[in-house]
Amino acid sequence: MRILFLAAEAAPFAKVGGLGDVVGSLPWALSRRNPHDDVRLVLPLHPTVDAQRWGLYPLTAFTVAHRNGPITAEIYATEHRGLPVYFITGVPVLAVPGVYSPDPHADAVKYAFFSLAALALARYLDWPPDIIHAHDWHTALAVHALAQRRDHDAFFAHTRTVLTVHNLPYMGAPAPLLLEAFGLPPAPPESGLPEWARTTPLPMGLAAADAITTVSPTYAREILTPEFGHGLEGFLRTRRDHLFGILNGLDTDLWNPATDPSLDVRYTPTTLGLRERNAAALRDEVGLPQPEGRVPLIGLVSRLTSQKGVDVIADALRLLPEQRWQAVLLGTGEPHLEDALRRLEADFPNRVRAVLRYDDGLARRIYAGVDMLMMPSRYEPCGVAQMIAMRYGAVPVATETGGLADTVRDVDLSRRSTGFLLPEATPKALAFALRRAFAVFADRRRWQALQRRGMAEDFSWDKPAQAYARLYANLLTPAPNP
Repeated sequence: MRILFLAAEAAPFAKVGGLGDVVGSLPWALSRRNPHDDVRLVLPLHPTVDAQRWGLYPLTAFTVAHRNGPITAEIYATEHRGLPVYFITGVPVLAVPGVYSPDPHADAVKYAFFSLAALALARYLDWPPDIIHAHDWHTALAVHALAQRRDHDAFFAHTRTVLTVHNLPYMGAPAPLLLEAFGLPPAPPESGLPEWARTTPLPMGLAAADAITTVSPTYAREILTPEFGHGLEGFLRTRRDHLFGILNGLDTDLWNPATDPSLDVRYTPTTLGLRERNAAALRDEVGLPQPEGRVPLIGLVSRLTSQKGVDVIADALRLLPEQRWQAVLLGTGEPHLEDALRRLEADFPNRVRAVLRYDDGLARRIYAGVDMLMMPSRYEPCGVAQMIAMRYGAVPVATETGGLADTVRDVDLSRRSTGFLLPEATPKALAFALRRAFAVFADRRRWQALQRRGMAEDFSWDKPAQAYARLYANLLTPAPNP
């Protein structure tokens, strides 16, 4: 099977968020599962990509048609962990200094150019893919463009498309003039899309894709509702039979408390007691006083956004003055939320440390040192922090939404429990869940059993790779004659 991945980012070349983690792992997991599959990846050559470090070499150049004249696309290539990786650059890519631009129009031009150049690259390679797996709005126009061509283009006649939605609200800007400039028609009226969505990249791709996936089963159900569908819920319900929720995995080599070089003390489920030394070292690192006796240490590792419920955390901790607890809160984001965490630290100087920066090493030490990790997200398509937390023996306290609902089993609802779920992202709900967690924490034996169950969970990419491989195979299987 020939599988071509298209995405805006992929670790380790370029990573801004969870999309980069997924695309940096799934192609290689598929290849490990079936070495006979020919899996390849195409990325933009962002100015931030270190071409020398990754051994990129020039492969070819061709042009992409545009109303104002053809735009040259230069192609570079390398091999990474056994798979071919191609990079596309040109004036629209170079016009954006990073992976994404704050200017929606610049981003729209960049990714329209990239999507069309990626299809042209497959033709240059004389390598018709069986599957094109595109990710988010940035590559959705490749899915739309291929659907326009497939009936009269023998090269792509047998190619099937998968479009993965990592975060539905991010659809790309409506761009009717841009589409016209690149020779792309809007989605047709019979697509069932609302009028505004027929010239918006992600909905256009969703209408054209042979299969749509989201990054968790619960999120696949949630986007069919008005609360989470962002105006597309009616359309998505018409495509329900083509919509699949496949839970993301975790790079378990990268995230392993037994080998993580960032930790003061490495440990396994059988040496769980060593975590307490990491907790003491973490308190020293951030300047929290060492408490007398066992006091729960709570953590946050997150972008500081409303989606992540950071305001909920700031208010919930104020509802627990009678409890003994300390908290280490790490992240950057919306200024008013950073200010809320600063005020929280000022009001609770012996309990709270707010570290307002990106710091991968400290994040790892938080996972390895805190007793609980808070994730009161208002919505969470998949979420990765709860998986890392469990792998490191930190117990998640999370909203029952999206991928959090698919990965965390509540203490009161399951004998195989791994954490604490709150029914809604409110301060009262989080404070109540934390009180429940504190009560279990007081019983050391019960708490360690909860930690060990979390550490035993299989969050590797093996299961997701198997699910995607099965989906690809089904798309390529001819429908039975009626």
